Amino acid sequence: QVQLVESGGGLAQAGGSLKLSCTAYGVVLTTNTRNWYRQAPGRERELVASISSDMSINYAESVKGRFTISRDIPRKMVFLEMNNLKPEDTGVYTCNLVYGTSSFWGQGTQVTVSA
Repeated sequence: QVQLVESGGGLAQAGGSLKLSCTAYGVVLTTNTRNWYRQAPGRERELVASISSDMSINYAESVKGRFTISRDIPRKMVFLEMNNLKPEDTGVYTCNLVYGTSSFWGQGTQVTVSA
């Protein structure tokens, strides 16, 4: 079983920055994709950014140019650096790991951006 633990959420002002981290514990296959999702109040969960084991990266249009996803494969960590934050970035950010048909989720960390 794989456990994902996020950290780094909190409160930021518009225009500010936060960096999220997610560590995977347990046996993790080398070939996997790490994702960050977020869910804002009253909205569907959306994929914010993803990075595969070959470093292919994708971003939601709403965060392109502001967010950067990266990973440290030996330490089984993935990061989401968020710059120029906007109030609409507020939500619960959840780390996800996928390999094969398996998908694992973290508990989520709250990000709140004030105007």
